[in-house]
Amino acid sequence: MNQFDEFSGLLEGPRARGAFALRCVLASPWSLRIEANSPLTVIAMVKGNCHIQHDNGEAVTLEVGDVAITRAPGLYTVSDLPGTEPTIHIYPGQDCRAPDGRSLYDELMRGVRTWGNAEQADDLMLVGSYESMADVSERLRSTLPPLLWVKAADWNSPLISMLNDEMARDAPGQAAVLDRLLDMLLIAILRAWFDRSEARELPWYQAKGDPVVGATMKLIHKSPEHPWTLTSLAQKAGVSRAALARRFNEVVGEPPMTFLTQWRLALAADLICEPDQTVGTVADRVGYSSPYALSSAFKRVRGVSPQEHRTKALAGQAG
Repeated sequence: MNQFDEFSGLLEGPRARGAFALRCVLASPWSLRIEANSPLTVIAMVKGNCHIQHDNGEAVTLEVGDVAITRAPGLYTVSDLPGTEPTIHIYPGQDCRAPDGRSLYDELMRGVRTWGNAEQADDLMLVGSYESMADVSERLRSTLPPLLWVKAADWNSPLISMLNDEMARDAPGQAAVLDRLLDMLLIAILRAWFDRSEARELPWYQAKGDPVVGATMKLIHKSPEHPWTLTSLAQKAGVSRAALARRFNEVVGEPPMTFLTQWRLALAADLICEPDQTVGTVADRVGYSSPYALSSAFKRVRGVSPQEHRTKALAGQAG
C-alpha cells in the first residue's frame, strides 16, 4: 500500500466553494507582494515565467507548465525576476493596491477573470485561492510546507489548460466549474509532489516508514472512532506499552494518545463544517462518547467550541 492509500484522507479535503480564480497577464517589470494569507493558493504558469520568494527563505522560478502551492500563514513575493521591487500589494480579501495605498482593482481588470498591467504580455499565470478555512482540510494544510512546487517535467496533466480556458468564460454555473477544476488541479499537484524525495523528509512520512509507529498511525487514521487505549494500540502493533510509548514519542514528538486526540479533533474540525453534521454525529464518527465529551475536548485543546469553530469558518467563507 503506497502513501496515497494511507493518506488518501488528506486528498479528500479540498472542497472549493466560490474560490478566487484569476488569470494574471503581466508585462515586465512587475512584482506582487502577497499578504492575503489565503488558506491555500495554487499558482500555475501558462506563458513566460515568474519567481516566487517566500519570507521563510524558500524560492523557486516557475516556467511554462510549472505549478506551486502556498499555504497560510506566510507572506511572499511573486515577480518577473528576483529582486524586482513590489509594485502591487495583495491584502486579505484579494484587495489589490499600489504601494501608496491606491486601489488598483478597476485599473487592472482586463476582462472576465483576467487581470494585469497590460492587455497582452509575456507572462501569464493562473491563480486559484481557497479563501475559507472551511474549504481546505486542516489536516492537509498542516502537512504541507509553506511553499512547494512541481516542475512541468515531473508531471503531465491537461488541467492547467482546461482551467485557463474556463477562467476566461462567462457562462451559467461557471463558478462551480472553476471550483471543481481547482480541486482537481490541487489534488493532481499534491499527488505528484507526494511522490518526490523532499516529501519523504516530512515528519509524517518518516513516521509512516517506522514499523511500530507507522502501524500505530495507520490504526488511528483508519479507525479514529475505535475506543483505543495505549494497551490496545500496543497489542495491535505487537510491542509492549512502554516500547510503543517510547518509540512513538521519539519519532513523532508526542505520546500516541496525544496524537490520537489531535487526530480526532482535526477530523472533527473538518466534519463540523459540513452542513449535514451536528456535534452529536461528529462525536460518533471521531470516537467521543457524547456531544459534551467532544465539545469539552475541542474547547480544551483548541480554545473554542465546535459550534464557535463552525461559525467562524463559515463566516470566513461568506466573506
